[in-house]
Amino acid sequence: MATTKLGFVVQRPPYKTENPKLALTHAIASQSVEVYLKDGDLVTADLAFIGDGVLNCIKNQKSAEHYNISSTESHIKNSLLLDLNVLVCKEDLARFGLSENDIVMDAEEFGADMKVKVVPFAEINKMMEDVHHLLFF
Repeated sequence: MATTKLGFVVQRPPYKTENPKLALTHAIASQSVEVYLKDGDLVTADLAFIGDGVLNCIKNQKSAEHYNISSTESHIKNSLLLDLNVLVCKEDLARFGLSENDIVMDAEEFGADMKVKVVPFAEINKMMEDVHHLLFF
C-alpha cells in the first residue's frame, strides 16, 4: 500500500490568467486516478495559497457573471468536497488586510466536511517538504 502525495502551490492572483485555476483543476483531477492504481494505493493532494495567490480565495467574486467562466470559488469548494487539504497563508492574508471572513472557508452547501485551513507559512513549508511531487502555479 503506497500513498503518493501531491502539492499544488498557488502564488499568482486570479486576474488576467487561468494559471491559478489550473492548479485547482489539476488537484481535483488527481483524485480520479484511482482506477489506474493497485488496490490500496492512494494519491492525495494538498493545495496551498501563498503570496498574491491568497486573492484567489476571496469569496463572492463574479467571474461567471462578468466573464462567463466558472468561478475559482466553486473550484475551491469542489476541492473541499473531494477532501483535499486546502491551506491559506495566514501572513499573506494579513498583508492584504483580509481575514477568514473574507475568504471561502467551507463548502457546506455542497455537503463537504472539509474546511479551508488558515495557517502560518511554516505549516505550508512543512507540507511542501512532505510531498512527493510539488507544482507551483
